[in-house]
Amino acid sequence: MYNPESTRAEEFICESEILKTLGYAEKNKNNTELIDRILEKARLRKGLDHREASVLLLCEDKEKNKEILELACQIKKDFYGSRIVMFAPLYLSNYCVNSCVYCPYHIKNRHITRKKLTTDEIRREVIALQDMGHKRLAIEAGEDPVNNPIEYILEAIDTIYSIRHKNGSIRRVNVNIAATTVENYRKLADAGIGTYILFQETYHKKSYEKLHPTGPKHDYAYHTEAMDRAMQGGIDDVGLGVLFGLELYKYEFAALLMHAEHLEAVYGVGPHTISVPRIKKADDIDPSVFDNGIDDDVFEKIIACIRIAVPYTGMIVSTRESAECRERILKAGISQISGGSKTSVGGYCEPEPEGENSEQFDVSDKRTLDEVVNSLMKLGYIPSFCTACYREGRTGDRFMELCKKQQIQNCCHPNALMTLNEYLCDYASEETKFIGQELIKKELGNIPNEKARLLTEENLRKISAGERDFRF
Repeated sequence: MYNPESTRAEEFICESEILKTLGYAEKNKNNTELIDRILEKARLRKGLDHREASVLLLCEDKEKNKEILELACQIKKDFYGSRIVMFAPLYLSNYCVNSCVYCPYHIKNRHITRKKLTTDEIRREVIALQDMGHKRLAIEAGEDPVNNPIEYILEAIDTIYSIRHKNGSIRRVNVNIAATTVENYRKLADAGIGTYILFQETYHKKSYEKLHPTGPKHDYAYHTEAMDRAMQGGIDDVGLGVLFGLELYKYEFAALLMHAEHLEAVYGVGPHTISVPRIKKADDIDPSVFDNGIDDDVFEKIIACIRIAVPYTGMIVSTRESAECRERILKAGISQISGGSKTSVGGYCEPEPEGENSEQFDVSDKRTLDEVVNSLMKLGYIPSFCTACYREGRTGDRFMELCKKQQIQNCCHPNALMTLNEYLCDYASEETKFIGQELIKKELGNIPNEKARLLTEENLRKISAGERDFRF
C-alpha cells in the first residue's frame, strides 16, 4: 500500500501506485483540458505530484510540450536565476565488492586497474583541482569495507579541507559513497560534508536485484532507505538520482518524484539535488546491451518535468553528456554542472600510464574548466563557485524555506558574482577574464537591493586587489 510517510521502501516507492500512475498518464496524455489544469497549477511554483508530472511527461501535443519546456526554463530562472554551480568529482578508490552489471568497478572485472589514493596522492589531486579553480568537490569511492572503510573516507575529507595552495581552497566536499549506517552518516555530518548523494540506479525492485546480483548493494530496501538514515544521522542535504537507461524512464520518473515526496512528507525537506545520469560506455560495459536508453529529446523533457514538479531542487548533469547536450538541457532546468572532470582514480595530477584504465565511465565533455566557464558566460549564465550557504548554515529546511519563497537569489546572486570574480582573477584565461568582467558589470544591475549591490561592488574591488577571506 502506498504511504509516502512510511520509512519502508516498498511503501513509499510502491509499485502498484507507480503502475496506476503510468496507466493514468497514458490515459490522459492527450487530455488537453487536464494538461492545461496541471500547467496552471505548475505556474504557481509550488510543484506537482508524481501523477500530475507523469501526465506532462507523456503529453504528445507539440504546442503543449513547447509550453512545458518554456515553463521549466522560467521556473529555473525564478528559483535559481542564471547561476550555474560548478563542481568536480574526485575519485578516491575503485575497489568494490559489488557486482553491478552496469559499472566497470564490479568485482568480477579483472582487467580494470584497481587504485586507491594515499593521503599524499589525495593532496596532489586536490592541488591540481585547486589550480584549475575548483572550490567544490564530490568525492566518489566504490563499496569495499576493507579498502574503503568509513575511516578512509573521513580521513580523505579532513585532508581535502586542510589544503591551502596559493589562493586555492576546497570549501565544500559533497560525498557520493555507498549506503551506510546512521552512525556513519552522523560521522559524515560531523566531518562537515555538504550534500550526501546516492543514486538509486533503478527503483524497479526486480530489475534492481537483477542488476545487483551479489554484494551489499543487492539489498534493495537498505539502499532505498539510505536517505532516511542519512537525515536521521544529521545530514541536512541529500541528493537523489537514477541511471536512466536501466529501466523504463516513465517508471523511474514517477518513482523518483515519489522518493522526493517521501522526504518532504517525513522530514519536511525534499532532495537538495537530483542528478540525471544516462548510462554510458565504460571499460567492460557496453550501453547498447541495455534496451531502455533514451534520446536527447526525451532526456530534455524528463529534466523539464522534474524542474516543474520539484522547482526548489538543484539539478545536476555531469560530463557523461556532450558539450552540445549539456548546453541544450541547461534551459530545461539544470543548475549544477561539472567541468574539467576526470573519472579515473588519480587522473587530475597526471594522466594514467598507457595500458592502465581506472575510469568509471567515458567522459563525453572533455573541455577544461576554463572552456566550460567561458562557454557558459557566452550563453548568458553566471558560473558560480559559491559555498556560502553551507558556511552560513543555510542548509536543509533553512535553505528550502528561502528557496521555496524564491528568495535564495538574494544571497546567491551576489556571492556568485564574487566567486566568479575570484576565479577570473586567479585562474581564467585572458579571453575568459574579459568576458567575465563584462558579465559581472551587467549582472550587478540585477541586484535589486541597493545596500547589497554596494556591498557586492566593494567586495569585488577587494577580490580584484588580492584580498581573500574564503567566506563564500
